[in-house]
Amino acid sequence: MPDRKRLAFLLTVLVVLAVVAGVFDYDPLWQKVSRFSPWRLGLDLAGGSYLIYSVDLSQVNAADQGSVVNGLRDVIEKRVNLFGVSEPKIYVETAGSDTRLIVELAGIKDVSEAIKEIGATPFLDFREVAANGSSTVAVPTGLTGRYLSSAQLGFGQNTNLPEVDLNFNSDGAVLFEEITKRNIGKPLCVFIDNDLIVPDDQADSCPIVQSEISGGKAQITGQFTVQSARALVERFNAGALPAPITLVNQQTIGADFGQGELSKALWAGALGTLLIVIFMLAYYRFFGVFASFALLMYIAFLLGVFKLFGVTMTLAGIAGFILSIGMAVDANILVFERTKEELKKGLSRTSAVEEGFRRAWTSIRDSNISTLITSAVLYYFTSSFVKGFALTLFLGVIVSMFSAITVSRTMLRIFVKNKKI
Repeated sequence: MPDRKRLAFLLTVLVVLAVVAGVFDYDPLWQKVSRFSPWRLGLDLAGGSYLIYSVDLSQVNAADQGSVVNGLRDVIEKRVNLFGVSEPKIYVETAGSDTRLIVELAGIKDVSEAIKEIGATPFLDFREVAANGSSTVAVPTGLTGRYLSSAQLGFGQNTNLPEVDLNFNSDGAVLFEEITKRNIGKPLCVFIDNDLIVPDDQADSCPIVQSEISGGKAQITGQFTVQSARALVERFNAGALPAPITLVNQQTIGADFGQGELSKALWAGALGTLLIVIFMLAYYRFFGVFASFALLMYIAFLLGVFKLFGVTMTLAGIAGFILSIGMAVDANILVFERTKEELKKGLSRTSAVEEGFRRAWTSIRDSNISTLITSAVLYYFTSSFVKGFALTLFLGVIVSMFSAITVSRTMLRIFVKNKKI
């Protein structure tokens, strides 16, 4: 009796948690209780823009390209976050020597403004002058905006005109000191977005380095107004681009299209679940009742996990979720078949259930581990579209193992003691 009470208590707790998860999953009802954690919909469901930028790494050493690209992604993400886009997805794709930055902006209304904000991030570049036959050229020194730690608006001591004061990080300070040391008495040019910045007191030339500069501080003076200098400071502090980027493709998905696809996906999921329940009830009868309840609780728990941890739902993600529903039932089918075999051997109902779970567990474990490995590989080595599928399938398999071991087993243990199978 104490064992039955313990199992009944556990089942009650699971049912209550499933009900709470169901309320949490259903936004119209949950939002009446709390504003915490609304559903996050991806670009294909919420609508928005898909931007592809080409990254120019021609002036970056091969050994530094990985860190430059990662820094570029972080800078763009910061810029987009400042623009107010919720949960942007920014990732890098590389094919041979071609590197592209993909920006997904779900739910955004003003695409042109977003493109402007991303492109407005300045690319800072210091170049030294070198002879090229009878002429001279500005050669990149490797000192770019990726070495910046901060920028401030300042005013020249002699001219009182606006300037931009730069502070480099430790690596940038060392590099700047080396550059100024080897260029004493020579010009050092400052480029922003490949445009030469000409000082006010030097009409058509670059500033001359008077001495070695240590400490990691520099000033940019030019034809600035207070407003333009302040805007440049804000953009530098939001992140100066460590490499130039060019918008090469843009796609916009309307919100109406996304909502239509979401409705179709939800109907497909509901229909699939209904067909599974009908099959389980028709074929397994008494066992099918437990499997159906366990399946509904599994769906409530899994959707709760998606929402609680902020999983961005996409069409591919919903496909992975629906697939995981079928795989969750597989575990119950294995258990039921093993249990039926044990009953045919003459074991009692209680012993048959325990032995059925024991014999089925190795098959459930091994098949689920295989799926988890496949999902992990898909998540880490494929594009963003497939990542959504892999993530929801991965989480679905984990929750299905919990559901089979805890929910189905608990219900069977309670009822086989008193019910005739």
